[in-house]
Amino acid sequence: MEKFRITLNGQSYEVEVERLSNTAAAQPAAPAANAAVMPSPRTGIAAPASAPAAAAMQTPSASVSAGAKTLAAPMPGKVVAVNFTMGAFVKKGEVVLVLEAMKMQNEILAPEDGQVVDVRVHAGQTVRSGEPLVTFS
Repeated sequence: MEKFRITLNGQSYEVEVERLSNTAAAQPAAPAANAAVMPSPRTGIAAPASAPAAAAMQTPSASVSAGAKTLAAPMPGKVVAVNFTMGAFVKKGEVVLVLEAMKMQNEILAPEDGQVVDVRVHAGQTVRSGEPLVTFS
């Protein structure tokens, strides 16, 4: 475990981070009993410091059908632009979003024709490799 001090909105928090192995089955660890508690930027409700990571792995919206296909981040990076909103129709090969990684802007293309049924990210958001970005029907 490594300890870090993070300052958010002028408040300083001390957090512990555990490096997990690179297995697909790795699950987020439960917060320690002495974990720092901070308010969520969305709700203002206090949550354990590990909540932002858990929030990034939210479940798809109820409108996503069983036959839907999810476009996942091919690499970790920062979302620079999202070019479509929910309900929009995209063609295979269109630029769905732009992901910045290692100071390079990478165009993330639609894998096939379809309708956007769930947009899971927004411009400025940092994503991990494999994290769901957009769902198509």
